[in-house]
Amino acid sequence: MKSTRGRRVLPAVLAALSLALSGCVVVHGEREVLPAATPKEAAGALRTFTDAYNAADEAYDRSLDEDRVTGAFGAIDGARLKARHANHPEGNAAHEPLRLSDARYTIPAKAGWPRWFLADARGNKGGDARWMLVFVKEHAKEPWQAAYLTLLDPDDVPDFRKDEDGHAVPAAAGDQLALPPSKLSKAYADYLGGGGDAFAQGPHTSVVREQRKRNEKRPGLVRQFKDEALTKGDYAPLGLRTADGGALVFFATRHFERLTAAPGTEIPVQNADVRALITGEVGQTLTMEYVSQQAVRVPRKGQAVFLSRVPGLTAARGE
Repeated sequence: MKSTRGRRVLPAVLAALSLALSGCVVVHGEREVLPAATPKEAAGALRTFTDAYNAADEAYDRSLDEDRVTGAFGAIDGARLKARHANHPEGNAAHEPLRLSDARYTIPAKAGWPRWFLADARGNKGGDARWMLVFVKEHAKEPWQAAYLTLLDPDDVPDFRKDEDGHAVPAAAGDQLALPPSKLSKAYADYLGGGGDAFAQGPHTSVVREQRKRNEKRPGLVRQFKDEALTKGDYAPLGLRTADGGALVFFATRHFERLTAAPGTEIPVQNADVRALITGEVGQTLTMEYVSQQAVRVPRKGQAVFLSRVPGLTAARGE
């Protein structure tokens, strides 16, 4: 029987992380296919990230880990720390250091830059869940930075395909997959807006659409949604081929939720962290901007299956 203890604590831990492609890139003539990192270098990157993440969380100071995070996770983590610092400038009285153990490194071999790898480890938070971190590096002199961070149930961590040298295989544009990594972000944004059959039903797909529909109109309040793809730079999707012929892909999206109050009514903003990120004065409208990071299994044929989704409020504007 599969353990459900890890599944029960995942939502709480993921909430604490937020508020609320791969292919060959050849630059500088570098065409040799090489492993993205050595195991020792990968372990050092995970250790350095953990130290910086703990320091930033204890002080609620985003400057302490901003050179170790980037992309979707960096945007979510930075906004969380900004809001918490505004409300608790003295720091995090409830800080508990994150400790990671039993780390495993899945390191693809590729040519050129950027380079990246996946680290997954057992944490002292999240029960049995595995902490999954994708580290990226744009060039040799840049530090390794965590672009994606999520938690997966151990049963959801796939077996990865390996080449003849034992290195992982990146998911590339020409692979025979139901959805290429480069198209996942737009496909998901389009799905949330108009539905379709690209993704299997579940809490991050059909349930989100149903919740939006129920909440579109409430007495005195209207909600509107807009979804956008995020694919450039450190927001690029990153995927690894799996032993079953599919791929595990991490990708990002941006979402807007606009609340409009009827004349004579007000928009309630009760969450202190949300208030800390608002610019302007909340009158009849409040527009909230979210960045979301996703991990999905993409088969060779059929529907992509969500394993995790972590959205975080990054900005808000009142009018």
